[in-house]
Formats: sequence, C-alpha cells, structure tokens
Amino acid sequence: MSAVWQDIATGLTTASPLDQVNLVLGVVGVWLMIRRSLWAFPVGLVAVTVQGVLFFQTRYYADATLQVFFFVALAYGWWHWVRDKGAAPELPVTRLGLRGLLLTIGLAGVGTVLWALLLRKYTDAIMPFRDAFIAAFSVAGQVLQARKQIENWLFWVVVNLVAIASYWLGGLYFTAFLYAVYLLMAFAGWWEWRGAMKKTLVT
Repeated sequence: MSAVWQDIATGLTTASPLDQVNLVLGVVGVWLMIRRSLWAFPVGLVAVTVQGVLFFQTRYYADATLQVFFFVALAYGWWHWVRDKGAAPELPVTRLGLRGLLLTIGLAGVGTVLWALLLRKYTDAIMPFRDAFIAAFSVAGQVLQARKQIENWLFWVVVNLVAIASYWLGGLYFTAFLYAVYLLMAFAGWWEWRGAMKKTLVT
C-alpha cells in the first residue's frame, strides 16, 4: 500500500506547472458547477483549453480534439443558462426523464462501439473500448450538464468509476486518485442539484 501513496505523492509533487494548473482548474470548475455558479463556465473553458494543450503536447490528438467539443458544450451551456432563465434567479435544474435517459445511454453506447472500432483500426490503443466508453459517456455527461439536467451527474459517476478501476489496475495510482476525487464531487453534485430541484418544485 505504501507504493500507492508514494505514486500519488510523486504525481502531486513532480507534475509540471501546467499539469498542476490543470488539476486546480478542474477541481474548482467542478465545485463551481456543483454550486450551479455561472463562473463554472469561464473556469471550465480555461480548463479544457489547458487540457487540450497538454494532450496536444503529448501527442494524444484524439483526446485533444475531444477538448474542442467540451469547449463548445461549455460555451453553449453558458449561453443556455443565461438566456433561458428568463426572469428567474437561475435556470432551474430539470430531469431528463426515462425516455430521454434511455435514448442518451443508447446514443452513448453506439458512440462507444463506433469510436472503439476506429481506435482499434487506426491506432495502437491498448484498451480501445475503455477509452471510447470514457470519451462517449463524458460527451453525454457534458451535454446534459450544459442542459442543466440532473442525470449528468450519473454519467460522471459511471465514467469516474470505470476510469478509477482501469487506472488502478494499470498501476496508475495517481490518476486513479484524481478520478476518485472527481467521483466524490459527482456524488456531491447529484445531491446538491437534487436539493435545488426539490426547492424549485416546492416553490
């Protein structure tokens, strides 16, 4: 177990300044999203830009391209949260509904398969289906978050659980630790948004 904590400590202390900035921005951005603050969007836009630069520098071009989508989704979310709140203090949290949830899961599942097949054919990815699953369901979670639908947190919980298991089994304990932090924050997000939704229904 000491090797695990040593790996985590090494990851925290030897990461490049840009990696450390990316970590701080990521945690702060998720915390602001949990609080339903509009500041989550400018912070998130900077975070995915930094993440994209990091991926590009390490030649993870598919992951860098994914950050472009996240940037667009965050920009849309910012616009949607401001424009569609009307005279209300904030855009209310809503539910996707069973039909919408099943449709979103189905689309993310199809996206996973197609993405994995492309990765397997054109790259040397070690676990193409895992990578494709994390990417496709992250896209779904980001879209639902932009729409301010509470189910987005369920998608992030699943993504984080898969990532934690994958990186832990691969011996990447520092990365698994980061996703464990995001997992706890996803549960907190679900709880906070659920409370906000109940208050809206009562009033």
